[in-house]
Amino acid sequence: MPLKTIRLELARTADHPEGSAEHGYEFMAPLTADGHLDQEEWRSHKSACTVRRFWRGEDEQTGHLVHRGRGWLFDYDSDDSDDDEPIFRFDRHTLVEGEYISITEHDGVQRPFRVASVR
Repeated sequence: MPLKTIRLELARTADHPEGSAEHGYEFMAPLTADGHLDQEEWRSHKSACTVRRFWRGEDEQTGHLVHRGRGWLFDYDSDDSDDDEPIFRFDRHTLVEGEYISITEHDGVQRPFRVASVR
């Protein structure tokens, strides 16, 4: 199963009432036919499941998509859990264009993101 490139862009917030294509994530992940994360395939391709966080005015961050316990998160430093960004009910979301995802970023703030593309 080929990995997909998923782009998430900041959805509407108080600071960005129209959302923002300059704030978000691009990550690689295996998806099922209906657009859910495929945990079994992820186990076989962990090292290729990378993430890039882009945020206007900040340096890009790179890391990995990780499944830990019962949840998914973006991890930028495997030796430090302070930078982990849990993704709310990621296992239940379908990753198709137009869907919304909530991510608790490492500053502790949960923000909404829209699936902008899946390639």
